Amino acid sequence: FGSGVNANVEAMARIGWLYCRQGQWEGGQLISASFVRQASRTPKEIEGLPVLFPGQYSDASNHYGLLWWNNNDGTLQGVPEEAFWSWGLYDSIILVIPSLDLVAVRTGDSDVSWRRTPDTHHYDVLKPFFEPLVQAVPNTLGNESVQAPYPPSPVIREILWAPKDTIIRKAEGSDNWPMTWGDDDALYTAYGDGWGFEPKTERKLSLGLAKILCGPTDFQGINIRSISGEQIGQGPAGKKASGMLMVDGILYMLVRNAANSQLAWSINHGNTWTWSDWRFTESMGCPTFLNFGKNYAGARDDYVYLYSHDSDSAYTAADSMILARVPKDRIRERETYEFYAGIQGNRPLWTNSLDGQKAVFVHPGRCYRSSVSYHPKLKRYLWWQVIPRDVGSGHDKHDTRLEGGFGIYDAPKPWGPWTTPFFTERWDIGPGESACIPTQWISPDGLSFYLVFSGQDCFSVRKGQIVLNK
Repeated sequence: FGSGVNANVEAMARIGWLYCRQGQWEGGQLISASFVRQASRTPKEIEGLPVLFPGQYSDASNHYGLLWWNNNDGTLQGVPEEAFWSWGLYDSIILVIPSLDLVAVRTGDSDVSWRRTPDTHHYDVLKPFFEPLVQAVPNTLGNESVQAPYPPSPVIREILWAPKDTIIRKAEGSDNWPMTWGDDDALYTAYGDGWGFEPKTERKLSLGLAKILCGPTDFQGINIRSISGEQIGQGPAGKKASGMLMVDGILYMLVRNAANSQLAWSINHGNTWTWSDWRFTESMGCPTFLNFGKNYAGARDDYVYLYSHDSDSAYTAADSMILARVPKDRIRERETYEFYAGIQGNRPLWTNSLDGQKAVFVHPGRCYRSSVSYHPKLKRYLWWQVIPRDVGSGHDKHDTRLEGGFGIYDAPKPWGPWTTPFFTERWDIGPGESACIPTQWISPDGLSFYLVFSGQDCFSVRKGQIVLNK
């Protein structure tokens, strides 16, 4: 290379693989995921700035991260927008496309540099190399696990879904459905932009409350009417629940669309609510609680954990997810919240300031609404994340109520390391924009569970079967 470094394609590929795995190598975090994110994205501060040699690098300031080039603006139309690559002397390249699980490496010398003409865009020489590689990666439902942002789970080999005709749907016209297991054995939930269960409410609510009785195949949904809890307003104009949690008999609710999110709590199982006089004003655009067992039984420590995509809005996808924690007896006090700040050895670091927080999960442009449940039998945290609509080049626009995909990721601790039991760009039905795995509906042997999802704007329930690695 120009700096006097000698490396073969195997060594270069290892660097690419390290970045493709968000800085993880053989279970350890060699470089931070937030650094990989910065390297693979163009900082907004330099977008559009003039370049030194405009003829040769016409819009380099729109395509450069930390020593890596990228396709963030979709200039290479046949290549995913999250692709990034090192690009050195004689067109030596390390190409990384995390969603395709793809790393491709090329070395060059003075005799085999790609030909250029003065009137062509400087990215044009990449097309004959990049586009056939992308086209060669299978993109069928049966082989989509290769597109996940994290490697396969070491515990769960796959998740199989019950036939579509077994899905139970109720509360037609309502969505959202974050859920928690109450001290009275009921599941408490909230719906958005709808009328709830039969008998439906007389007017459409942006935030309505309900409880679920009995099991996943014979459940009964009952609306909880609450003057202090119910909200009105369509879409972004109305407050909506994004997380539910019961701890020591107190029901907590995280609410989005509240500039940007707010906390409320009820001491009488959802009948009346008290709203916090503070809000999360940065990043926590759609927060959700980590749920353990009945009334928070089985929690690993005395903290409550919250997750959100790193955006101020519930309607804007982000590159990463963030994690916060708070002592379970001080949830109402904003000053007691701490934010995940990375790993030092095997120990997580925490900070009181959002300025010091670091990503707990990275999937460029695809971090959005989610829910997290603890699986007690497997001792794994299961994180459901929808793939947002309009996710970039090469993907059709779709309404996730009717079609779309999601991932389920697992980890031994609330902060990771994350792996992938299930991932699909296109489920066989629409998953909706939100879903959760009620901890009450995980089987005693741990090998099955039920997913509650908002597909077709209903309270939709489908069984999942877990196949373990041998």
